[in-house]
Amino acid sequence: MKHFTLIKYICYLALVPFLLTQCRPTEDEKKKEKHYIVATTGMIGDVVKNIVQDRAEVVFLMGPGVDPHLYKATKSDLDKVRRADIVFFNGLHLEAKMADVLTKLAEKKPVYAIEASIAKDKLRMMDNDANSIDPHVWLDVEIWIGATQYIGEKLAQQDSTNADFYRKNTKIYIEKLQQLHQKIKTEISTIPKERRILITAHDALGYFGKAYDIEVKGLQGISTATEFGLKDITELVDFIVKKKIKAVFVETFISQKSLEAVVNGCKEKGHTVVIGGTLFTDALGSKGTPQDSYIGMLESNLKIITSALK
Repeated sequence: MKHFTLIKYICYLALVPFLLTQCRPTEDEKKKEKHYIVATTGMIGDVVKNIVQDRAEVVFLMGPGVDPHLYKATKSDLDKVRRADIVFFNGLHLEAKMADVLTKLAEKKPVYAIEASIAKDKLRMMDNDANSIDPHVWLDVEIWIGATQYIGEKLAQQDSTNADFYRKNTKIYIEKLQQLHQKIKTEISTIPKERRILITAHDALGYFGKAYDIEVKGLQGISTATEFGLKDITELVDFIVKKKIKAVFVETFISQKSLEAVVNGCKEKGHTVVIGGTLFTDALGSKGTPQDSYIGMLESNLKIITSALK
């Protein structure tokens, strides 16, 4: 009898490592334990990734080259949003009808609009229309620092287990953004004042212009859905010729044909203006490129702008 008891005890000891192994979560289970976070734009998604790092899974809906003004949610996008534990979106009408879906979803799960982090006096109103607000707030790094602080706090509230980790990473990332903000101010100031005029396909860089003391003009309005005609081209050509502007800039997701018409119009009037480069305004660059992060896209823009206008 004692011999049988000893055998049972030895078998039990042999099973302990196996039982402990089975109690540990598998890799798939670990993934399920992580929060699944959805951001509408790459700029927001990049902030979230810098804060959560490997503690959550982060996806964003609008990839490289996607024009948010013309964006239409796919079934896959809606599935991601429904699956999400937390959702962040820009607001300010950038996501158009998608914003209505997200606002409704906020009744059931944590859904946060970045616009909530921005004081009204910081917003750029268009044509004195209270319903027409420029949504391109990420192009002012100081405003984006406030947005980052907001995102960090909401993440800490929703995932209290990792709250200290998120707050630490938020602080580290904000320090990087502060350095970027100062770098842009310093380098833009090296462009002679009379040459500090930034012309693009659509009016996306208003916040950038105000923050960094550079005049901005776009052929189209704040949305790429805005129509433009011969009159708009003619007026822009006259402005460029009068100011003797050296370069204009195309954007990653907009055909450069409209600005080529402007360049040709200037040539006909005896003034040479070139396309100074391609700017990232409404979306990050392709994965694996220097522009696939928020800081990377703005550093790329800064280099292109200063090189062309000096």
